[in-house]
Amino acid sequence: MKLASLNNGSPDGRLHIVSRDLTRATAAPGVDTLQQLLESWDALVPALVAIYEKLNAGLVIDAIAFDPAQAMAPLPRAWQWLDGSAFDSHGDLMDKVFGMTKEQTGRPLMYQGVSDRFLGPQETSFFPSEGDDIDFEGEFGIITDKVPLGISADAAIGHIRLLVQINDWSLRRLAPIEMKTGFGWIQAKPPCAMAPVAVTPDELGNNWRDGRVDLNLVVHWNGKQFGAANGYAMSCGFQDLVAHAAYSRSLVAGTVIGSGTVSNSNYREIGSSCIAERRGIEMIDEGAPKTAFMRFGDTVRMETCLPDGQALFGAIEQQVAQTP
Repeated sequence: MKLASLNNGSPDGRLHIVSRDLTRATAAPGVDTLQQLLESWDALVPALVAIYEKLNAGLVIDAIAFDPAQAMAPLPRAWQWLDGSAFDSHGDLMDKVFGMTKEQTGRPLMYQGVSDRFLGPQETSFFPSEGDDIDFEGEFGIITDKVPLGISADAAIGHIRLLVQINDWSLRRLAPIEMKTGFGWIQAKPPCAMAPVAVTPDELGNNWRDGRVDLNLVVHWNGKQFGAANGYAMSCGFQDLVAHAAYSRSLVAGTVIGSGTVSNSNYREIGSSCIAERRGIEMIDEGAPKTAFMRFGDTVRMETCLPDGQALFGAIEQQVAQTP
């Protein structure tokens, strides 16, 4: 099933069921918001699945044309946003560039970020200054229902209800400053954006395996392809990230967990999902970075397609601008 939250003037939007080809939508009857659905998933979802099947068959008379420009983030505000860093090729490259040696603990990397605001797929992102080194980060993410404290990874995969595509904005100049405090990121991590549609894992078929999205995340910067890394290369699956987060706390329904920047070890051939990785490659290969960070007016586009070419989540298409 595919779901979107269309703008109706409220903070959370109105939940809609979206056809598999992303052309039609219909309001979810009896369920106003995605958060409401997540809190009563087992009771509410069977009726919505039945409508989804009718929508795909063209049998919903009051269906409307689906317009991504009217879509908010599928979950415009969440109780919790936890972002991992599960692609070793990205982490190892960044460590090499900055001369860092992390202790190998076998524990997933994760931080807690802004959850009360997820930007819509075509919403402009405002930043104070180009001098903060504005960077996009293409990620996959999951949304859970209620997860009990101390859950195992094997059991945790059953609590992954939806998959999403995320642009995790970063201000690279500020990140090392905040990291040195030993506390964490605040200024370096503004609100993320989501693609217009959240999907249940079954929509991926065999491309959802081992708790990973085995599809390419294609990134365009100012109309030029920048990267097409595959999501299967995660060092641990999303179920492991859920279990890690729930070790000492239960997770409320509507918890969003990110994969971290999608990256593959052959990044020189396939490109990158963020500018920092491209600059790191240039530093290693050429002695200095050549690719500049984003400027006001720049655009970024991110999209994931199934093997048949059908868009899965719809596209993130954002422009950066100076804070008014």
